[in-house]
Amino acid sequence: MTTARIELPPKLIPVFSGDADVRAAWGGRGSGKTRSFAKMAAVRGYIYGKQGISGIILCARQFMNSLADSSLEEIKRAIEDEPFLKGYYEIGEKYIRSSDGRVSFAFAGLDRNIASIKSKGRLLLCWVDEAEPVTDEAWRTLIPTLREEGEGWNAELWVTWNPLRKDAAVEKRFRFTDNSRVKGAEINWRDNPRFPAKLERDRLADLAERPEQYPHVWDGDYATVIDGAYFARHLTDAKNEGRIGRVAKDPLMTIRAYWDLGGRGARSDATAIWIVQFVGREIRILDHYEAQGQPLAAHVAWLREYGYGMALCVLPHDGAPVNPVADASWETALSDAGFDVEVVPNQGAGAAKMRIEAARRLFPSMWFNEETTQGGRDALGWYHEKKDEQRGIGLGPEHDWASHSSDAFGLMAIHYEQPRIPSRQSRYGGRPSSSTSWMAG
Repeated sequence: MTTARIELPPKLIPVFSGDADVRAAWGGRGSGKTRSFAKMAAVRGYIYGKQGISGIILCARQFMNSLADSSLEEIKRAIEDEPFLKGYYEIGEKYIRSSDGRVSFAFAGLDRNIASIKSKGRLLLCWVDEAEPVTDEAWRTLIPTLREEGEGWNAELWVTWNPLRKDAAVEKRFRFTDNSRVKGAEINWRDNPRFPAKLERDRLADLAERPEQYPHVWDGDYATVIDGAYFARHLTDAKNEGRIGRVAKDPLMTIRAYWDLGGRGARSDATAIWIVQFVGREIRILDHYEAQGQPLAAHVAWLREYGYGMALCVLPHDGAPVNPVADASWETALSDAGFDVEVVPNQGAGAAKMRIEAARRLFPSMWFNEETTQGGRDALGWYHEKKDEQRGIGLGPEHDWASHSSDAFGLMAIHYEQPRIPSRQSRYGGRPSSSTSWMAG
């Protein structure tokens, strides 16, 4: 029997040991996970072929417009690094196959070719690299195709990714699971015994010049800011200046709930709320809430459960009735629920930009309660401009999962700067202030 010594980062040895249905690794840049999985895919093909087992090793990614976007070159380099693998495989410009004809590699993008995977023949192994954006629907389609098995073996799914969002499908399926047939490990640059000197220089440059991105890129943390995000630097400054921590509610000051509605009527596809107090020159951001497809009653129940039942609800312009007689608007529904309500008028063209700039100006005065605003800060760190890559121009804010919370945040900044002339006594006691700024409380 011929034996070969395969070098792997120590953290990956348990991942590739013993029986499994899924083998996974996640973490930041420079960990060696991609090269290790490429090498082990070639090794597994070698083992299958020598055992007389024939079939396909599929290397997939969510997005693959051409072979240039695939794992083809990683597999080639891994094979060329090991003499016994190099002697077993035939490598062409666009193919890799074993010299005995038993094992071949195929490459596919799941976003466009997921249905065609069923017709690829006998799949021995599927390795999905850069798996963070793979949808749950794609996993549901892909996993049942891995049904081959024989004496002492079964088809396996291998998954590698750089974490981005905790609620990504790949995280739920393969990281946060109690399934004993799923073997996985977090691996980062510190775990790579062959971490290159060039990457070390890149790492140190990111640490010094792009500290807001460093934990995600190198330490495998979830992204709190992305490149080009409107509030990336501001969130980093808030963290470094100690303005993200424990922030207490002032029982004597008005509590304000700033809403984004995501639709008309007393129900919407997405609703976001920030709970804020203005105390002197401080903007105290106490809490954040977001829900999908829930009725008004659910949002009201949250406000009351967490002590915001007396909050002043501030709505964007689409919260007002279109037809005061017939339309059951957010404004009327919340008023009927016992809340004081204000509607901020439509800011017209350029409203999104105005909200962003107002929030940026006020950010140095903002203090965030860390525990209860994490989801909202994640959204702010993601909120970014949509780009027209062909023309090289910006198209305004990207409307995605982060936009509802970010719009509510911008509404707060616009409302803070609005002049106010009180017309009645505050429900919170005392005479109304004559100040023209919300900074009065």
